[in-house]
Amino acid sequence: MTTTTSWAVARLLRDRNAALYLTGVVVSGFGTSALWLVSGVWVKDLTGSDGLAALCTAALWAPTLLGPVLGALADRVRRKPLVVRTNLALALLLLPLWTVSSPASVWLLLAVLVLYGAAGVVEDAASSALVVAAVDPALLGDFNGLRMTAREGMKLVAPLTGAALYTAYGGPGVALLDAGTFVLAAGLCALLRVRDERPGRAAPGSRRGQAADGVRLLWAHPALRPLVCAGGATMCLASLGSSMNYAVVDALGHSPAYTGVMYAVQGVGSVGAGLVAGPALRRLGERRFAACGIALTGVAVAGRVVPCDMALLACSLAGGLGLPCVLIAAYTAVQREVPAAALGRATATADTLMFTPNVAGLAAGAALVELVDHRLLLPVFGGALILTAGSLAQRSASRTAARSPSDANPA
Repeated sequence: MTTTTSWAVARLLRDRNAALYLTGVVVSGFGTSALWLVSGVWVKDLTGSDGLAALCTAALWAPTLLGPVLGALADRVRRKPLVVRTNLALALLLLPLWTVSSPASVWLLLAVLVLYGAAGVVEDAASSALVVAAVDPALLGDFNGLRMTAREGMKLVAPLTGAALYTAYGGPGVALLDAGTFVLAAGLCALLRVRDERPGRAAPGSRRGQAADGVRLLWAHPALRPLVCAGGATMCLASLGSSMNYAVVDALGHSPAYTGVMYAVQGVGSVGAGLVAGPALRRLGERRFAACGIALTGVAVAGRVVPCDMALLACSLAGGLGLPCVLIAAYTAVQREVPAAALGRATATADTLMFTPNVAGLAAGAALVELVDHRLLLPVFGGALILTAGSLAQRSASRTAARSPSDANPA
């Protein structure tokens, strides 16, 4: 599989559109990851409030709940100009953060983060549709894997850089860095050579129906519904497990900062998952690839009860390898199965259905860890993940006899 992976990566990087797009992902992902970390630290320094600091992450994620509505915007205009303009708008949006210097101005930072998150939903939806026009369909799985690798790789590098920049120049310096990355990403997208046709004019009064189309498209499709549902269940159960991390670290006698080591190791696993995703999708198909990743995530969650540093780090690596699989599989399937005219709202709806449970899991886990010993909860969450994987694999096996050639070779 290593040779196949190297071939696919080399072919993608030789493709002008794929190389430009992936470079844009690296650049904008670097700025976003840096700001994501610094925003909470910034608010904590200004207010001393842990709750307001945590609210920064919630502000970024909240617009995901409006995915079907925001995604529909990406289906009403040409995608390439929309991505370019959204990146430029994000750069301008960050400039007012230069005025955030006291507790009284924290509301402006939170407001910018909400708008930042909303623009990100629109940009992701438009980009997903643009990728289908820009990249060889035979390499969609490889491309989505590399995109995951690029994003996760930036999460390993950008937070440290952002923290150093914050120490030297404060929050405004990080905001300026992020704005610069969006300008550069807009320029890279403008260089893409794609056939980006103008969508047909929507009928009067149909906008609400367009937003609901994303849900209908995913729910009615026999291949997409199980994947997206499994993705939502996986994100919920994995976030319940991650809510126990501080308790796990404390039981081993480490300080809370040790969770940073866990996240770094998990990030390394996610980078690896992205590199092998394309060949694995071709060999296994989307459902079996996702099921394998979910099962590995279940083992990783349950294995955290083992009172050993090496076991904990091994589980972090396994979780990083396993968790992205269902997301890559679901996005690749959506891009293959949904008509181009509806890809924006379908992608954004898939984001909503898979990531909203993540927020719910974090909230529920935060309450459960105060009431029940984590050593009892983690095997339950891990077992539920393995059952989810088994259900998805069983559905895949039941459809094997009826597969078409494109199902057998999904990428």
